[in-house]
Amino acid sequence: MGEPLRNTYVLVDGENIDATLGASILGRRPRPEERPRWERLLQFATERWGQPTSGLFFLAANNELPMPFVQALLAIGYRPIPLSGGPGEKVVDIAIQRTLVELGHRDADVLLVSNDGDFVEQMRDLLDGRRVGVIGFAEFRNQTFLQLADQGLEFFDLEYDVSAFNERLPRVRIIPIEEFDPAQFL
Repeated sequence: MGEPLRNTYVLVDGENIDATLGASILGRRPRPEERPRWERLLQFATERWGQPTSGLFFLAANNELPMPFVQALLAIGYRPIPLSGGPGEKVVDIAIQRTLVELGHRDADVLLVSNDGDFVEQMRDLLDGRRVGVIGFAEFRNQTFLQLADQGLEFFDLEYDVSAFNERLPRVRIIPIEEFDPAQFL
């Protein structure tokens, strides 16, 4: 019998992705059809690294639990983690940082879904031979993550690599010439 497969933990900073999508890309609150198809993220992770995937979706839920969203996350295979805290306390960031530290004690790979630089230190600590990646919007990713590329940190774009959206987003990005298709601009 072979060795059991490692697990990939996908940690989603939903607030960060939603805020980037709304404020920086769309310039307004995203409509439901413009939000990521979160099930595609789990499928991408499973296929990309060829091993089982566990999705943890961190939510700030100070006074109410968004049950329809929580139920939808459960139905597609995520474990929702609703959090509360004091005024001004960044509960999602705190929880993700603690989870990244805990994952450092486990034999697992990690994909962080966030553009937020608050996790750079914990991600650096995970670069000990395991596979570690960041998924987000390349043009809004905290640049400090790039310092970890030579240590093995992988980067994936939520739209272009994961294909998490049903519609093309109105993004302006640097296009590698081998990907340039003039038909997209005509």
